[in-house]
Amino acid sequence: MRDIDAATLQTFGRHLSRCHCYQSSNRRKTGYHARFGVKLFHRYLIQLGVCANRPTPNRDNELVLVTAFRDWFRTHRGAAEPTLRLYYRGAAELLHALGEDVGRWRVQAVRKFLLDRASQCGATTTQKLITSLRAFLRYLSFCGEARDDLDLAIPAIAHWRLATLPRCLSGEEVNRVIAACDGSSPARLRDRAIVLMLSRLGLRAGDVAQLRFRDIDWRNGTLQVMGKGRYQVKLPLPQDLGDALLRYLERRPQVDHTDRVFLRGIAPFKAFSSGSGVSSVVKRALQRAGVESPARGAHLLRHGVPLDQIGLVLRHRSIDMTAYYAKVDVALLQQIAQPWPGVNS
Repeated sequence: MRDIDAATLQTFGRHLSRCHCYQSSNRRKTGYHARFGVKLFHRYLIQLGVCANRPTPNRDNELVLVTAFRDWFRTHRGAAEPTLRLYYRGAAELLHALGEDVGRWRVQAVRKFLLDRASQCGATTTQKLITSLRAFLRYLSFCGEARDDLDLAIPAIAHWRLATLPRCLSGEEVNRVIAACDGSSPARLRDRAIVLMLSRLGLRAGDVAQLRFRDIDWRNGTLQVMGKGRYQVKLPLPQDLGDALLRYLERRPQVDHTDRVFLRGIAPFKAFSSGSGVSSVVKRALQRAGVESPARGAHLLRHGVPLDQIGLVLRHRSIDMTAYYAKVDVALLQQIAQPWPGVNS
């Protein structure tokens, strides 16, 4: 195993595309998780001293442009690290496929690359790839490296955002989830404060994970939150949420290495590395409450805020985005709908 290196990982990645084992035979599988997993395994072998820590070769400096693109988006657009990783991966794939001379790229080649990748993955992954490729091509145009119309070569896929009702919980189910966090242990007090913050203010999981002590204004009863694109907003701090926060902070483990409000419940006590930890808190609370829902993440609790406040609370810049949370309740309308004239009800 000491001979494993970056070339071995690249060979394994090429093997996945033609592998016939059960996990790889599905044509919708792209092998991304397997490639990512072996990278982590290789990193672990390096830490153990089994493999040598050799620098990863840079292919003729081709990723310099992609790195500059990522840094530009971080500086000028305030994109979060998960978004930057997504954009970087899509741009790097396009660069590997079409070559580093971006000035010679043509519309047909860009479109063919996307259609080939779309045939190997689902609609959600394709939509993310479309977003990252358009951003990268517009950046190249902005820098004068490529044609101005290359981003128009990226087609859109059929997707109707308002075609289905949002996945949400009823008021009774939300109360059950909150009640499932009752208890005096630091973990239960933390879970209650997190669930209340998500349901009362409609915050994103990442907002909760990144919350710091300086963001809480106890005197004026407000929370300062920085969302997407470094967009800051002050939100009111409801009484029940403020009480839950105080009870948690009284039992919160004393640590000096972070000023984040919420910590993991198992030693070593560290701040959540991302919003996935907050989503895990919601998943466990749903299980304890016995609430069944097709969606089990923190985003599930964002729905239900009154329409006159939802745009501010959810920090949407577009009314079209807010409209997603204001869809018609079909089940409720069926109770008052009148039969069509001439048709027996």
